[in-house]
Amino acid sequence: MRVDDTDTPIDDIAYLVRSEHRAPTLIALTVRPRSRSELWEMAGVSESTIRRTLGEFEDRDWVERDGYQYEATQLGGFVATAMADLIDRVESERKLRDVWRLLPDEETGFTIEMCANATVTVADPENPSRPIDRFCSLIDESERLRFTGLDVAMLDACKTELCDRIVDGMETELINPPRVAGYIRSNCPDLFSGALASGNLDLRLHDELPRFGVSILDDRIAITGYDREGVSVRVLVDTDDPDARDWAESTFTSHRRTTPILSLGDEL
Repeated sequence: MRVDDTDTPIDDIAYLVRSEHRAPTLIALTVRPRSRSELWEMAGVSESTIRRTLGEFEDRDWVERDGYQYEATQLGGFVATAMADLIDRVESERKLRDVWRLLPDEETGFTIEMCANATVTVADPENPSRPIDRFCSLIDESERLRFTGLDVAMLDACKTELCDRIVDGMETELINPPRVAGYIRSNCPDLFSGALASGNLDLRLHDELPRFGVSILDDRIAITGYDREGVSVRVLVDTDDPDARDWAESTFTSHRRTTPILSLGDEL
């Protein structure tokens, strides 16, 4: 059956998303040629369904057949790339939906576009430490960390892992709100004294930090979103997006430039 010439782009999009197997099938055919039997096993649908789908793809000139195998045409690849990007974006949006207001706003220069290919780790009732666990995995792979906005909610959950990495050689620069100083003095002075003694830690105080945290690591940047009361970490968004890194570098530099020379390390 040929495609109706009166169909609109919305009709083609609707066709692709109306059945869950169609977009993944087209995307798979941009990776390499595949047989019909491989496709129906991969898609989890019947052989007759995948035969009909491939016929509809051929009618749109999205795929072509070579013997027993099918592969995407340039047109099909063009559509598949856009659909894969849209799926990734919507997947990120679904994760961010309940927490995006805890992240930087546009007035800071940050845009949701920077999250398009990000890893979004959200705390949930069954596993409230998920964002912290993700952060710890990131610092395990880094030789340098710069963090502005490190608050008590974050510090309380990862202080041991953080100090261990610093002692092990991770070059670290932290810019903290003043309440962090009281927390360290009351709860873990020896732990941070050891980190400071290693020579790998520069720990500073700043009394006008934003309500979010920004980490700059070797290959990625991460943004920490705290709850409104600042008592827990709700989300960690990390990405290797170049624009996001430029934004993070600018944010950290602006905070460091206005940080007093006196560091917390002088007071421990």
